[in-house]
This record gives sequence, C-alpha cells and structure tokens, in this order.
Amino acid sequence: MARFRKKKGFSSETTHEHQTTISERLDALARRAEAPNAMRPAVEVFCTVLALLALGLLMQASHAATTVPGSDAFQSRVLNQALFSGGAIVALLLGFRMGPAGLRPFLPLLVLVCGLMLIGCYIPGIGDPRNGSKRWIHIPFAQISIQPSELARIVLVVWVADRCVRLRLRLSDLRQGVLPVLSLGIFFCALIGFETDLGGALVFLAVFLSTWYVGGASSAYFAYSITAFGGAAVLMGLSSVAYIRDRVDIWLGSSKNEQVEASLQALSSGEYFGAGLAQGEYRNMGLPYQDSDYIFSLIGEEFGLFGMALCAGLMLAFVWFSLRLVLSLKDRFAALAAFGLLLSVSIQAMIHMQVVTGLAPPKGMTLPFVSHGGTSLLVSALAVGLALGAARQQEQVRAC
Repeated sequence: MARFRKKKGFSSETTHEHQTTISERLDALARRAEAPNAMRPAVEVFCTVLALLALGLLMQASHAATTVPGSDAFQSRVLNQALFSGGAIVALLLGFRMGPAGLRPFLPLLVLVCGLMLIGCYIPGIGDPRNGSKRWIHIPFAQISIQPSELARIVLVVWVADRCVRLRLRLSDLRQGVLPVLSLGIFFCALIGFETDLGGALVFLAVFLSTWYVGGASSAYFAYSITAFGGAAVLMGLSSVAYIRDRVDIWLGSSKNEQVEASLQALSSGEYFGAGLAQGEYRNMGLPYQDSDYIFSLIGEEFGLFGMALCAGLMLAFVWFSLRLVLSLKDRFAALAAFGLLLSVSIQAMIHMQVVTGLAPPKGMTLPFVSHGGTSLLVSALAVGLALGAARQQEQVRAC
C-alpha cells in the first residue's frame, strides 16, 4: 500500500498527495538498515553462520546414518564433516583478522595465481576431471583437490573493489577503466565456463559486474555488458553445447530428469513437519548428492515445510545482516569488497534453493555452510570472514 505525505504550504482541505517513489523507499530501507556500530551487524552475521554450520552438521549426520555402512564409517564421516566445520570457523577467523585490506597489497600476485590454477584444470596430470567437468586441480603433496573457481571469485571481487577505488572517475572511461576491468573479468569467466560450469561462470559474472556497478561504473556500460553476456549465455544454451541445452529443456519441461523429479517428490513428502531426523528415504531411492547439491530437499523431506522455512529464514537473516554490515562501513574499498563477498554467498544460496525446488535449471551448487564439501565451505567462510574483518578494522580506526 502506497504511502502518502502532506506537502508544506497546503491546508488540510487542499492536501497535495505525493506517492513515495522506489528510490525513496530504497533510501528509507538503507537508513533503517544502517547500524551506528559496524561490529553489531558483524556479530549478527557471525551468529547466523554458526547456526547454519550447526544445521549443516546435523543434516550431514542424518544423511550418513543410512548411507554409510557400519558405525565406524558413520563416525568417520561425521568427524570429517565436523573437521570441515571447524576449518570453516578457522577460515572465518583468519579472514576476520586480515580483512579486505590485508589482501590488497597481494592482489596482483593472487590474480595471477588464480588464473594459473584455472588454467591448470585443463592440464592432464594437474586437472582432476569429475563427472565430465574440469573444475578441480589435484595438489599432490597434500593429497587433496581444490576448486580454483571458488577462490577466484573472492580474489576478483576484492580486485574489482580496489580498481573502483583507485580509478574513481576514470572507472567509466572506456580505455582506462571499462576495457581493462571487463577484460580480466571476461577472461576468468571464460576459464570457468569452459570447465563446463556455465552456472558457476554466471554467478561469478553476476557478482563481478554488480560490484563494478556499485563501485561507480557507468550505467550505460553496465547495461551493455548485461545485454552482451546475457545474449552470449542464451546463444550457448541454444547452440551445440548439449549439456546446457539439456538442462534448460528440463527446466522448461521439454524433457524429464529423474534427479529433479526425485528432489521435488522428497520435498512434497515432508509435508508440514517432515519424516523426522534420519528418516528420509529418497537418498536411497535414486536421489544422489542429497548431502551436497540437493541438501535442501533433505531438509524438506525430514523437517517438512517448517524445516525449509527455518533454513530459508536463516539465509534471509544472513542477507539482511549483510546489508546492514555493508551500509555501516565508511571506507569505500571495505564497503565494496564486503558487498561483493557477501553477495557471492547470498546468490549461491538462492540458486541452490531455486534448483532444488525446480525454479531454476539443474546446476550443481552447494548450499553455503550446510552442504557437504571442502573448498566451497572453506571459501564461503573466508569470504564472510573478510567482510567481518572490514568491520573490525573500522572500529579499530574509530578507537584510535
């Protein structure tokens, strides 16, 4: 319902009604969200992340209860997830200690390393192909595999925030600002997309362009970029890239996918309060990755509509507290970096829930802090920690 205000100079009988514009509504929301002390929303974000980690550990234990044979294997699986959760807290605290300013002197080196790691995904012996995708590299001395695109998303967000601050008015200059910034973004986006990870590339691009635009890029160049990249994505979807076309067909209903159908059936079977912890059956009935890419369906199956609302509510709380944190930061670089980092986590959560509920084409994407996974969990925690570190650094400056 539209709000109306009385203009000064008019009597009560000749009141001039003025309908609040969208811009005024957004300004009012920003004033309401801004906190006088940046550490307060930072603590709220931290507590929300801890709640999501606890939910994730609970759901991983539930999933392992019927899929991992033997008590020893079950304990090992739960311990493994607990270690990852502990590692996430360590990564968060490390990011909190550094803040975006801690990465700033090393950005050229970090950008180079991330680029080389993404290229390494295509090199036999270094790349670790999985399910037809080249998203991983193997680290021999550590006997682990990591996903470079997740790290690249953090580094490029901080890099573009730094560029926006350094270039200032030149950011909208075609030769000095637009082309250099977009060229690097396109290069990284292409490396991620050709891994057969179009969804990851689009998320990367959305976060990159959003940070660039909020940092002061020209609205015209931003619109041109969105149009060009959107058109390229549509052409790829309609071209001979079979896996993209197949997933779009599933989303549009032109073809069927057993995994998507099983996910929707699992959600509907939970009704209001679910089947109960560790009582879900679809994990053993043809629904793979219910501990990672489809964990929201496990929450719906075992805790019903109540559990889904709780999980979605925690993510919405994360988004709101993140907005409050960003608006409370006075330093432009810190605010831009925090915006991009927290937006990255928020978009990932939104896409996960949309895919599981059939509102978006199938895309393997974890639910931050809840799904099983190593690189994704640790990188999400590091991203949030860096944003929280910006609040800590601001309060330190204020105290001096």
